[in-house]
Amino acid sequence: MGALSGDRWKDVIVSIRKPSGEFRYSQLHVKRFEGLIPQGKSPTMELLADWGTTNSTVGELVDILKSNKLLAAACLLLPDTVDDSVPIVTQPASESVQTYSSRPTRVLEERDPQPPPVTSVLQTQTLLENSDPDQSGLSSFLYNELMTITGNFDDRPISDGGSRLGEGGFGTVYKGLLNDKPVAVKKLNPMEDVSIDDLRVQFEQEIQTLRALKHDNLVDMVGFSCDGQHPCLVYALMANGSLLDRLACLDESPPLSWLQRCTIAEGTARGLEYLHNNHHVHRDVKSANILLDENLVAKISDFGLTRASPKRTSTTMMTERIVGTRAYMAPEALRGEITAKSDVFSFGVVLLEILSGLPPAAENREPQFLMEMRYDIDDEDEDLTLEDFLDKKMGDWELSQSESIYSLACNCLLERKNRRPVIKQVLMEVKGVVKNILLDHKVQK
Repeated sequence: MGALSGDRWKDVIVSIRKPSGEFRYSQLHVKRFEGLIPQGKSPTMELLADWGTTNSTVGELVDILKSNKLLAAACLLLPDTVDDSVPIVTQPASESVQTYSSRPTRVLEERDPQPPPVTSVLQTQTLLENSDPDQSGLSSFLYNELMTITGNFDDRPISDGGSRLGEGGFGTVYKGLLNDKPVAVKKLNPMEDVSIDDLRVQFEQEIQTLRALKHDNLVDMVGFSCDGQHPCLVYALMANGSLLDRLACLDESPPLSWLQRCTIAEGTARGLEYLHNNHHVHRDVKSANILLDENLVAKISDFGLTRASPKRTSTTMMTERIVGTRAYMAPEALRGEITAKSDVFSFGVVLLEILSGLPPAAENREPQFLMEMRYDIDDEDEDLTLEDFLDKKMGDWELSQSESIYSLACNCLLERKNRRPVIKQVLMEVKGVVKNILLDHKVQK
């Protein structure tokens, strides 16, 4: 296991002193921490946990990290403590990433918060251990650098010559160019119901998740910035935007075919299966968070709400803070439960969107929530049939295949989570439909 980019934790440990000025940790301590590596444990985690019992603060840890030039880790812990007098040194992931000599913008906050105990930030251990961009595959950018490539975060839409692509989870997304390659820069903004502290938690969670998990159906993160006025996340730009926008044929884009829709559903299910196999729950699965690259390959995005199961188990967790998007939320998610079956429920709503081309919620529609329209379809006394429900713009749909996807969606949307299929079963069902579509196309040729 890594530990503060190799053996950098040893530089930190010798910087930790008692109030008397003596070294807090001896060579015996160092050897004990080293002995954790063959056991698959982290010296960094042990050091933070041990030091946290001494009533030390995050501020003291940040000072030590700064003195050892571990500035990326320091500003991830307390971004507003990185001083203009201390030069920020960033290491680009490759020679193609340019750096600018401009000094970083300081966080504009008047408050002077009391740093919490070290033990309260143990969740940042992954960030600390991967602070070297060359090892993690992510680059730490200067805020000024991201301002430059986005035209000072030009809020005009792309169509009007600006840089704004749209709104993402917890922030605004802008288009930029890094070494002539298009990227999407998400600038995180505090909102009415999201504090700055909450925003930093989402920021760190997204980085931790995408550092640890790599898959063809998860969005590709390029890097991040935490030295400026707003935390920023940088991703590879998805040329075809979100599934939500493509289903709505936004910007006069052509309608997605039946095969394209089912292939996107298969890719999304693959991404979710990978997350669940690695004991992560996304918690905000929706068509707006399914991005499409130039080949319409589905990429799941927005991992700020993602939770890893404790001790990598598949048990249901509880939270006091209810998060997610109401039109996609399972009954248990509304009660604060965190379970992979909630992602399956949300994916069921996405399947209904794929079938119908309709948005997940609409104020002028009865019922307002798309998930509730299945009751009308299944009710013989209602006029709405599945064939009426299907999006006629896709043209090449076949009723028996549509019935298979609709039946799967309804199973995903069962009220009782234990009756829903696991994502592996969902993937197998969608793969079967895609295979049949391809066979039909082959016969027609």
